[in-house]
Amino acid sequence: MGEDAISGLDKESRDSFERMFNGCQEVIGPEHVASILSGGKSHSGDQQIVAYIGLEPSGKAHLGYMILADTIRNMLDEGINVIILLADWHAWVNDKFDRDMEKISLAGDYLAEVFRAMLGYPPEGEGAGQLRFLRASEIMDSGKYWERVLRCSKNMSLSRVRRTFSIMGRDEDSSDHDLAAFYYPTLQAADIFELKVDIAFGGMDQRKAHMYMREVADKYDWTKATCIHTPMMSALKGPGGRMDSFDHKMSKSDPANAILLDDDPDLVKAKMRKAFLEVGNPNSPVFEIAKHIVLPKRGTITVTPDPKYGDPSDWDDLSDFIEAVSDGSIHPLDAKNAISNCLSEVIEPVFQQLSRKTDLLEAMNQLTGTN
Repeated sequence: MGEDAISGLDKESRDSFERMFNGCQEVIGPEHVASILSGGKSHSGDQQIVAYIGLEPSGKAHLGYMILADTIRNMLDEGINVIILLADWHAWVNDKFDRDMEKISLAGDYLAEVFRAMLGYPPEGEGAGQLRFLRASEIMDSGKYWERVLRCSKNMSLSRVRRTFSIMGRDEDSSDHDLAAFYYPTLQAADIFELKVDIAFGGMDQRKAHMYMREVADKYDWTKATCIHTPMMSALKGPGGRMDSFDHKMSKSDPANAILLDDDPDLVKAKMRKAFLEVGNPNSPVFEIAKHIVLPKRGTITVTPDPKYGDPSDWDDLSDFIEAVSDGSIHPLDAKNAISNCLSEVIEPVFQQLSRKTDLLEAMNQLTGTN
């Protein structure tokens, strides 16, 4: 049905659909957005499409957030109103910062500033093409919201909820001692319905939560948001590849195993030198960074070896670059240095913007124990 819905759009609407979801790994239930583009009503009852992502304010932003920001930019450019929900109470449930809401709030301030910087400070508000920051604590002060939470949890077995625990970075057996954790997916589903969301998005690790939401929507005949999922970045130490539990995803909880957006070029280079690179494996973190960050944003990978080992070269095709590393045309260390230099160039504008927020950055450094 999804493909039929898209093919039934006129060319302008179909092109808009393709642009707004460009770079996504998966689109589930595209017919809802397609119906709005065809002149139908959005979740809120008008024709304004609203997208949402929920993010725990639980640490510093890493490279994977740039993929999310690219998705947000695509949607803003197509006139979508995008909500970034700073999920403070969700972070509390997930035991972040020892459940200190003052620290979680500070991390929320930081996260909002990171996305403003990555997106070039877009207009903020409830209109088309505008960005909104909300905190979960702002929408929870409502009896209707908590009614939704109860409805989202009714007739859902504990085993069904356990299958969503990967959205919190937990395994299924981790929370039998913690009743609050079982409400996490119901909170996330309630957020989507409360905010009248048309597009729910996040990394592939959020897929189970979104499928849970769609199951609830079917049960009550509620509006079922289109769900889009972006690729996940592997941790620098690898191994590459995908696991259902996302044990190897880049995470802000392990700064040494991730590129943080306020890392200076020397630190980026030091981290990249230690990054896992398996010759010939396109899922190696070094190649993933080239695929998802460097090539889309820069267009080429510039390799500059020691002059006695060869001349500088530019690569605009990832497969050719990987093959050159495999056959010895590019030394693995030169490949790492090339990605490091290009990456520093890409994140430089964000790094500079964050550097100007001295008080906020110093507070986050102290909070997270990073520099």
